[in-house]
Amino acid sequence: MRDRVYSTDHEWIELDGDIATVGISDHAQEQLGDVVFVELPDVGRTVAQNEEACVVESVKAASEVYAPVSGEIVEVNELLAEDPAQVNADAYGTGWFIRIKVDDPGQLDGMMNEEAYQEFLVELD
Repeated sequence: MRDRVYSTDHEWIELDGDIATVGISDHAQEQLGDVVFVELPDVGRTVAQNEEACVVESVKAASEVYAPVSGEIVEVNELLAEDPAQVNADAYGTGWFIRIKVDDPGQLDGMMNEEAYQEFLVELD
């Protein structure tokens, strides 16, 4: 399994073989506040890198979650339909959104590792 990497849109991605698990960062869920609804895509849908894949609604706002890589959605986290607060409770665990069969693993090359993402967050403040 490849180390977790981050997009500038605050999505995280972990690659296991050619399957990428995608969620939003702890920072992103903190900015959203209490998540009350997650709109997940259909399994089998093909997404392009940076295309809207999900919508997260919180008490503060609705926000898009973008596909950090291109490929086919092979699984969605059904737990979020019943308990969207998992995004707040465990953003890097039970709060994941989708799994994508990756077309081009090279798309991850430009993403940030944990250290670079933390530096990115400091620059945003």
